[in-house]
Amino acid sequence: MRIDRWFKRRLPDLALSHLAKICRKGEVRLDGKRVETSTRVHAGAKLRVPPLKLDAPAAPAVKRAPSTSDLNAIKDMVLFEDKYLMVLNKPYGLAVQGGSGMTRHIDGMLEALANADGERPRLVHRLDRDTSGVLLIAKSRRMAADLGEIFRSRQARKIYWALVEGVPRPMQGRISLFLAKGEGMGDARGPRKPGERAEFERMRVAKHGEEDAQHSITYYTVVDKVASRLAWLSMKPITGRTHQLRAHTEAIGHPIVGDPKYGVRRAATDPKRTDPLQALPPGIEQKLHLLARRLILPHPKGGILDVTAPLPSHMQKSWDMFGFDVKQDDPIMGAPEE
Repeated sequence: MRIDRWFKRRLPDLALSHLAKICRKGEVRLDGKRVETSTRVHAGAKLRVPPLKLDAPAAPAVKRAPSTSDLNAIKDMVLFEDKYLMVLNKPYGLAVQGGSGMTRHIDGMLEALANADGERPRLVHRLDRDTSGVLLIAKSRRMAADLGEIFRSRQARKIYWALVEGVPRPMQGRISLFLAKGEGMGDARGPRKPGERAEFERMRVAKHGEEDAQHSITYYTVVDKVASRLAWLSMKPITGRTHQLRAHTEAIGHPIVGDPKYGVRRAATDPKRTDPLQALPPGIEQKLHLLARRLILPHPKGGILDVTAPLPSHMQKSWDMFGFDVKQDDPIMGAPEE
């Protein structure tokens, strides 16, 4: 169970913003180690809980009628659905979970699909707000647990497409780095506000053994390119760290086009480099060109789930501009699984 859910069950009056704050400060520890709100507890673990500031008990919840607009919006996103799960095509700019000042997100919209007993579909994994593509949803708590175990045991194969600056050398490779949260990072939207979620935090390359550093591995291959200016990358992340692909592409010198966090900041801190967003061919929309293209995993009820998402409109426009053919074979499929 995630730590934020563990706290919610036992201390329902604890504000999630306060929990996020004490986790960031290292006041909550699991077996002596720092945690995030998404860290999972396990049987036998020792969880350190500091003195807490609790909100006044909330008034009884008023059950609202399901939102027709949310219901229709979710149905329009469906790429695949059966009685156990659904796969959505998450659009660019729509958050998966809520945060400070965020009123509309996938997790909240799923309330419109709650059944007569109040059980609602559940998120299995997450995507950044500006990443488009395949998002897996379980229709029950049991199915969410089964799918979560498949992800934790790395049986799920995820394929991402991106448009990056320059052309990586070699054309196929493996990126293996330790990543940790950066301190005090904002992004092109402005500084992060107190209590805002990790969506607005930035990862940095860390050293092995450094506190909070997590190993991360990504395989990549160049599918096509525009001279030496731009490349269409297909990527297979083996691990699932926060902003992994965005941080990895920046670390090898080829940030993802339209990234408001990694591409812009890299240019701002490198006096020998002009802003990459100004150097791009005209006509490219300044939106993150990153798509969760395909998800392949064993279905808990048998068989294989294999779902592909189409390019979002801003990426389709770029693909058309450069004559990239989405129907060609994806060479990343032959990359190792570990």
